[in-house]
Amino acid sequence: MNAILLSSITGMCVAGIVYFNLANYSAAIDYVEADLKERLRALRFSSKHIRRWVNTWLGIVATVFLVLWIGLDAVALAAPVAVIMCAGPWYVVRRAAQARRQKVEDQLADAMVMFSSAIRAGLSIPQSMELLAFECPKPISQEFHQIVGEYKLGKPLERTLIEAKERLKSENFILFAAALLASRESGGRLNETVERISQSVVELQRLERKVVSETAQARKSAVYMAIVPAVLLLVDAFIDPVNTERLFTTVPGQMILSTSLVLNLVAYLWALKILNADI
Repeated sequence: MNAILLSSITGMCVAGIVYFNLANYSAAIDYVEADLKERLRALRFSSKHIRRWVNTWLGIVATVFLVLWIGLDAVALAAPVAVIMCAGPWYVVRRAAQARRQKVEDQLADAMVMFSSAIRAGLSIPQSMELLAFECPKPISQEFHQIVGEYKLGKPLERTLIEAKERLKSENFILFAAALLASRESGGRLNETVERISQSVVELQRLERKVVSETAQARKSAVYMAIVPAVLLLVDAFIDPVNTERLFTTVPGQMILSTSLVLNLVAYLWALKILNADI
């Protein structure tokens, strides 16, 4: 009875805090919505009704939180689980968008070499970009398809390139677009400029691949470090089921589990941050 009363009072306090911070909640949702729209647009997924989906997911998170807290009396586990559920999908979308952007970066050097050859063969800039749209692999071909398609619909080439720069947020593509824009304004040997840029990009990619190969073992160690605690907990459940059960049924045990979960996640993300060297 006391536990139910305490939970009710705590719930009313939380509801009051949420009510008086609706403005901050709305600002946070606006930020998440804008960021998710940008990432989904980069992944070429529809961002329609994204705010509704965010609010629905937060409702599911709140339900899980209340079930763990009131239903299972696991308040120490409820908070970290709710935080991971809130941040998990956002993190996955951001990683997917980053992976696609990296693939575009990897394919851009070959695309620039092909573009330079097309210019040398006498094709115009729009014709050369149309060639890239059909000959390059995905996902970079999708970007060139969009540029060419918008240009054919009447949008100026300069504007399509500027919008592509804002959409891709790629340093190498910014150099490529700057060379095209400068050539459109003042002329010059565009094929040689693009070729020099592509050589620089190839050298940077070679260095990046070398760093990745040198840190491959450390990356595997980070994954093993993140998996081992869960495996040890499972083994301990067979060896000493009574004390393992206390980790889930008592408040001190739940606090230990929550702290371990948070520290393990922070250690894994920290290791990835250290190993992702910026060249």
